Amino acid sequence: MIKAELLKKINEKKIRVGVVGLGYVGLPLAVEKAKAGFHTIGFDVQKEKVDLVNAGHNYIGDVIDDDLKELVDAGMLSATEDFSFIKDVDFIAICVPTPLDRHQQPDISYVKNSTIEIAKHLTKNTMVVLESTTYPGTTEELIKPLLEEGSGLKCGEDFYLGFSPERVDPGNAVYKTKNTPKVVGAIGKDATEVIAAMYRAVLEGDVHEVSSPAIAEMEKILENTYRNINIGLINELVILCNKMNINLWEVVDAAKTKPYGFQAFYPGPGLGGHCIPLDPYYLSWKAREYGFHTSMIEASMMINDKMPEYCVERAGKILNRFQKSLYKSKVLVLGVAYKQDIDDYRESPALRVIEELEESGANVDFYDPYISSYKENGKVKEGISNIDENIVASYDLVMITAAHTTVDYEMVQKNAKFIFDTKNVMKNIADRNNIEIL
Repeated sequence: MIKAELLKKINEKKIRVGVVGLGYVGLPLAVEKAKAGFHTIGFDVQKEKVDLVNAGHNYIGDVIDDDLKELVDAGMLSATEDFSFIKDVDFIAICVPTPLDRHQQPDISYVKNSTIEIAKHLTKNTMVVLESTTYPGTTEELIKPLLEEGSGLKCGEDFYLGFSPERVDPGNAVYKTKNTPKVVGAIGKDATEVIAAMYRAVLEGDVHEVSSPAIAEMEKILENTYRNINIGLINELVILCNKMNINLWEVVDAAKTKPYGFQAFYPGPGLGGHCIPLDPYYLSWKAREYGFHTSMIEASMMINDKMPEYCVERAGKILNRFQKSLYKSKVLVLGVAYKQDIDDYRESPALRVIEELEESGANVDFYDPYISSYKENGKVKEGISNIDENIVASYDLVMITAAHTTVDYEMVQKNAKFIFDTKNVMKNIADRNNIEIL
């Protein structure tokens, strides 16, 4: 019986693990599986990532610890570009990107193509788990038929299939892959029990079982849509408060003194990362299949999407007070990462801010202590290597778009002509005469 056999192999640490996609989700998961005593093989279409893993090199920062090279040297972890490795594993985690296309529609081609390749090599008594964030129904409506048709095997009888949403927060010093609670929903009770047992054998965080993959898929969308909507509310209020000459940051700090019924969210130049800006689009897209429009969600997305443009408009008004226009003004953008103290610029609103500034004719440079350059729309933009008093003083405006704690903001304040602070990092600076906050 498939359930008994797999539970026995989990208990004896005889499960061989395959992880498809070695990015911010897949590589940490592969490391934790290997650390728990399961021989793990990672797959990626990018040869560079495969070579780096096999050399024991960590390329995603503090999302994983320093055990990678030890695991590789011990033979517990390896990487490949050859999908045929699937035939040799008992547990497969799909951790590939789920971006939006140029029409803001879900692009699940990575999930679909990976599933087709997995099906060609899928064997009996295997667990397959999708971790990539997607719309509710993907596991049962897309992946299950592809696996069954491509392999000739029957879901629930020959293999188990489920969904367990990734929860990765780059830069979080407390919660990593190992100790973050996990949600598991699979097709059938036996599948749910076995897949959950596999995660419990690896992770320290609680594993919460739900009744179906669709519940788990919707749960993940809810997590990030909740944040998107609340940030959208705050971003709309910051625009209003600016017109009313009210400091919204102080308003939020006052509101969060209430010990119940309120959670603090803060405004900013937009949303970044791979989840919060994208996930609500997946839900809105799926809702239209049922003739339903997610009006509140779509409204929050519109507000958040326009924040980079709004910040540039504010920058233009600041320069106007000095009888300057954005056109030909020198602007220094501090921080292009999507959150503080990380080197990840995926979907960073700072990139949109820079693009809007340049389209307005401004001469824009950026400095980020964690990112020396970035690639956007096929073009590479190089940052400046360091900032000092003379460099800061040479710009007409400094815009702070990431709250990195390693920047000397006192030096910036003392030497900048004017600062537009979209992250409120200057709140403790005593002299605020040359500072305007979002």
